[in-house]
Amino acid sequence: MRLSIRAKQIAGVTAIVGVTVVVLSGLYLARLAGVIVVDSQSRAQLLGYTILHRVTQLDIDPADRWAALKNDAGLRSILDASIYDQVVTSAAIVDTDGIMVMNREPQLVGQPTPNHGQLTRLVNAGWLGRLVFIYSGDGQTLETRQLMNVGDKAFGSVRVGVSTLLMRSELNEALGNAGLTVAIALAIAVFVAGLLAQVMLRPIHVIRSGLTRLGRGEFGVTLDLPPGDEFSELGTFFNTVSRQLSADRSQLVDQKANLESLVENLEDAVALFNPAGQLLFTNPAMQSTFAASNIGKPVSAVLATGHPYRALIEETLATRRSRGPVQMGDDQLAIAHAIAGANSELVGILLVVRNLAYVSRMQSTIAYSRKLVALGRLTAGIAHEVKNPLNAMMIHLELLRMKIRKASLVPVGGGTAVADTARTDDSLLQHVEVIETEIRRLDEVVQGFLKFTRPEDLRLQAVRVSALFAEMLPIIQPEAREHNVRVVVETPDDQLAINGDAAMLRQAIVNLALNACQAMPTGGELRLICVPASGKRVEIRIEDTGVGIRPEHLDRIFDLYFTTKDHGTGIGLSMVYRIIQMHDGEVEVQSTPGRGTTFKLLLPRAE
Repeated sequence: MRLSIRAKQIAGVTAIVGVTVVVLSGLYLARLAGVIVVDSQSRAQLLGYTILHRVTQLDIDPADRWAALKNDAGLRSILDASIYDQVVTSAAIVDTDGIMVMNREPQLVGQPTPNHGQLTRLVNAGWLGRLVFIYSGDGQTLETRQLMNVGDKAFGSVRVGVSTLLMRSELNEALGNAGLTVAIALAIAVFVAGLLAQVMLRPIHVIRSGLTRLGRGEFGVTLDLPPGDEFSELGTFFNTVSRQLSADRSQLVDQKANLESLVENLEDAVALFNPAGQLLFTNPAMQSTFAASNIGKPVSAVLATGHPYRALIEETLATRRSRGPVQMGDDQLAIAHAIAGANSELVGILLVVRNLAYVSRMQSTIAYSRKLVALGRLTAGIAHEVKNPLNAMMIHLELLRMKIRKASLVPVGGGTAVADTARTDDSLLQHVEVIETEIRRLDEVVQGFLKFTRPEDLRLQAVRVSALFAEMLPIIQPEAREHNVRVVVETPDDQLAINGDAAMLRQAIVNLALNACQAMPTGGELRLICVPASGKRVEIRIEDTGVGIRPEHLDRIFDLYFTTKDHGTGIGLSMVYRIIQMHDGEVEVQSTPGRGTTFKLLLPRAE
């Protein structure tokens, strides 16, 4: 079982404290054993010296010394009092033959004295020897001996017995106290180690949490570590790496999305296999052959033996080399690319199948587009040539009007002339007005056609939508006041910007706004709204509460020269559509007759 850093630190601190306490307790126990042994020897010797001193004070006849000793009440009292000593187990006076003459237990008098070892053996043993001696076996009795002399001749001895079991009992009591001390010390050590681990390991936990979040793919992960700490520099480095990873991941996500979109929309059928021949990916064009349910299956389980795709893939896997292009029937061309890794090992097979019929259609479309371009240039030239005669017609029409008015003048006195209404032909002037109106209308159509067909260069830059709306309001307000329209602008993010040509975007939005005002002849509300949209785009909505657009007209409103106005040219919405297309944008329209219309413009967001 793996231990966490916190558990290891607590275990380490506890082990150090535990070993230290155990060692100190052992030393204390060894020292205490020495004290108990020496104290036991001192007590036994004191009792022996007391008995010996009493014997020496008695005036005893050598011929009858034992009887005198037995009858001495003081000596008997000393022997009887030894029973109250905690260590002494026996006290006796023994003759030279080892026979007990006196004992604190009278029934033992006259019996041979047991052969006990001397206490000096235990006293002279080292600390370890004392402990082993005390705790070995069921215990034993050790003696201290003092000789009783008459002159230079010993006639007996005083023997005092000490039990190692009683010493062991005292040591066990002390050992219990030491064990309680060890337990308390260990508990305190665990508690303190836990607190230290909480404080010392917090930076490591913070770093681990940050790494976990990075591993889950979160962006912008930062560490909040106290300054001046040993980990602060590591935290700063982590934050720098996190920002770089976030930027790289964002870029990779964008690239992946672009690549997936590109592959998904390819007309070529694409399938990817791993070195084991298992299907990993297919785009929609290939799913007629390799369904999505076959992902993860080997090519041998998906395609029958003899299938040209299977043979091409298996041959590429076997040779580790790209194969193709290979003609598959009349309208397909297949290529199997062997994809090699950094160490030149095969990492996959990419099968690409091209539809030759689609290529032919594309070539036809390109040729047709070239013809349309040439036709557009031709029509633009024709429109330009028509414009010159129109200008000449307008000039001569004005001269004609002047001559008609001059013919109606009559001279009066003083060299002046006045108009004679009787001589003025009003029908001529009305014809002139009609011709002039139609020529101007034809000129507007030609001008609009030239604007629509003339190629223009975009001057792309970051255009803030809030600023664009502010520039448009002075142009829109007069038309809005004339139709009693309230204009509302909503830009939640003032810094939201579009990558586009400011002048052309202004022209498109103003055109839609003016149309909206004109669609509300009895008043209403015009809303200009800008909000962020998905796919790094900006959404601009022009909403009105006007008369709306009839459903049968919705599909034609962007057609050139289509209009429902009495005096419209049918160029405005076509220009709007063309401008938005030039910006790689999209135009959507929703309308309900009698309730209003909404134009939605989706344009690329400026970075």
